[in-house]
Amino acid sequence: MPPTLASLVQHTALKLRVRAAADRLDTPVRWAHASELADPVPYMEGGELLLVTAANLDAENPEEMRRYVRRLSAAGVAGLGFAVGVVHESVPPALVDAAEEAGMPLLEVPRPTPFLAISKAVSAAIAADQYRAVTAGFEAQRELTRAALTADGPAPLLSRLAAHVDGWAALYDTSGALVAAAPEWAARRAARLTPDVTRLRERPAPSSAVVGSAEDRVELQTLGTGRRARGVLAVGTGAAPGTAERYAVNSAVALLTLTTARSRALYGAEQRLGAAVLRMLLSGEPDHARAVAGDLWGGLLDAPFRLLIAEPALPAGAPVPTGDAGASVAEALAEALDAAAARTGEPLLAVPDGERLVVLAVDGGEAVGACAAYAEALDARPARDQGAEGAHIVVGLSAPAGPIAVSAAYKQAEQALSIARRRGRTLVEHEELAAGSMLPLLADDAVRAFADGMLRPLYAHDAKGRGDLVASLRAWLSRHGQWDAAAADLGVHRHTLRYRMRRVEEILGRSLDDPDARMELWLALKATASPAAEG
Repeated sequence: MPPTLASLVQHTALKLRVRAAADRLDTPVRWAHASELADPVPYMEGGELLLVTAANLDAENPEEMRRYVRRLSAAGVAGLGFAVGVVHESVPPALVDAAEEAGMPLLEVPRPTPFLAISKAVSAAIAADQYRAVTAGFEAQRELTRAALTADGPAPLLSRLAAHVDGWAALYDTSGALVAAAPEWAARRAARLTPDVTRLRERPAPSSAVVGSAEDRVELQTLGTGRRARGVLAVGTGAAPGTAERYAVNSAVALLTLTTARSRALYGAEQRLGAAVLRMLLSGEPDHARAVAGDLWGGLLDAPFRLLIAEPALPAGAPVPTGDAGASVAEALAEALDAAAARTGEPLLAVPDGERLVVLAVDGGEAVGACAAYAEALDARPARDQGAEGAHIVVGLSAPAGPIAVSAAYKQAEQALSIARRRGRTLVEHEELAAGSMLPLLADDAVRAFADGMLRPLYAHDAKGRGDLVASLRAWLSRHGQWDAAAADLGVHRHTLRYRMRRVEEILGRSLDDPDARMELWLALKATASPAAEG
């Protein structure tokens, strides 16, 4: 604690007496300053004990003293020390009354006590307080360092930090989700700060913010040394932290940042190992992959899993992203999936491959659910926002698979990824392709060009008014070659329809008895009639 007027009064060597505002002696003193100016306010910063002899004051004038004391009080002066036996043998009553009226502590300084002794006492007390703060800060740093080196995660560090600041502390991960809080009751308070944490994470790191009220002050600080925050530390206190508390908070930020950096290095090593496991699985070597996976991903290979592939969505004519631009898209999704898996302790194998991300995740687990939620949130964003940071991506998700079928799952995910890109969707599951219609697959420029080329002679014939061959072919194929039913649909005689189908064969040079020809013509008709193709 800094020195106060009370501690100076209790200093036996100074022999100070309280003459006014005895109930205000708990006021902190930032410095002691002597001035005989009639108006010293321009030279005050607030918090000073002003020492005077009243050599240039009309100390017997009540109105003059009221104005003088009011100016000092408005400037934030902590108290007034009046030396007796120099100009005045005793403290003038007008000054005592003015000080009492304004609530300004007034101390009588005896003749044997020089102002310099008071200044030295204040300076020594301030230095002692700063030394105590630094010592406490170093002790907090040692305790926090020991806590950070345990194998129990961030909880011990947060617990020690909360004790040092006499408040609470909480840690949020890269996605903004609450990881841990101390004491336990603080978890509910910390959960309410998620919107503030999200806003802070959107700012370039390092960043900080103070939220809450004076009685419930919460300081938020990002963790990490890069442009993107690797986490956020929240510290709740009943007032602004003092010097010792500030040391503790800064030490916690540094230790958590180092822990995050160490985790990133380990994560990089795990990614390289994971890439080797994935290559073995794709090469049909599940036993070797299981041996390498060990405890990290062995559990993942013991149950059905999904394989997903994610890539940046590319608008027409856009260049393929490289380096940080492409990797950031995959990294954002990987962090979301990793955070979801970490909350339940489920294994997750994520392997970045350039701008592509390949993931093996537990079927029906939190990571797969987080992927679906991530995609849903992106699909809900306005189109104009899709190019913003955390750019839009496309994701293909395989059907549930096991270690011996990873190669097939990879192909399924690639097929789903291709359809997601064509349909303009963020996520497509391979099961949708098997259960749904294949007609959306016809909405492709290459298929449309093939269909137009095949049917162009028939359209040219009809354009000259020689008969409606295209409509007749569509009706005949839709009725599976049944002449009477197709003729009835067209409102013509069946002999007329037979003639038209012979003309189709002559013009196209294909036999309608050939099932391949029928299939290709039907698909060509569906492709040219597809709304997606027409758009």
